[in-house]
Amino acid sequence: MTNCGMCETPIEHGYLCPGCTRALAERLQRMPRSYNALEGFLAPSTTREPGGGRTGRAEAPLPVSEHVLNLRANGGIVGILEDWRNALHAARRWPAPVLGVNIPNRVALASTAILHSIDWIATCWPEAGDLAHEIRNLDNDIASIIGTRERPTGTRLGPCPAEHDDGAVCGAILRLQPGDTVVTCRWCTTTYPPATWAQLKQLIDWDQAAA
Repeated sequence: MTNCGMCETPIEHGYLCPGCTRALAERLQRMPRSYNALEGFLAPSTTREPGGGRTGRAEAPLPVSEHVLNLRANGGIVGILEDWRNALHAARRWPAPVLGVNIPNRVALASTAILHSIDWIATCWPEAGDLAHEIRNLDNDIASIIGTRERPTGTRLGPCPAEHDDGAVCGAILRLQPGDTVVTCRWCTTTYPPATWAQLKQLIDWDQAAA
């Protein structure tokens, strides 16, 4: 008996539970679409407020959104995926992978290559938890920009009760996405594994009653 490297749920063998394995596969599958969707957010005409609201920029905008540009550049999405693909090839003692012809093609090739080894990753690779965490964080980072255009709505749970260093409560709406076994705040990135859900509901109910 061991624990899932992502949500820490006890599992009989391997490194990822079935739910976290499915969630990782879904994130890898949508990564090429997410990369393409970011193109529409290169112009920084607005900024996003906690909870999904938008407010106009007071200062003159940059020619492009630097954060979106970084995600679409060599060191962004494609760099993360190709680093993991290289690590996977090394772990399986395969030859070094061949790069694609451009960044969109490389994103598709790398995400698909990792996806093809998803069963081996979940059952045999000690790095599976780190991979799942980094891809989850990358997916959440992208989702915070493109919103729900590429993601299902999921089940609404209520406002995130996480407190910031200054004592302020996050308040962004938490949703449990289909296939996910860990609730993650898309704004402050606080995670709530299944063992904390009862306490999470109590905190949400308390915050809503206080409001």
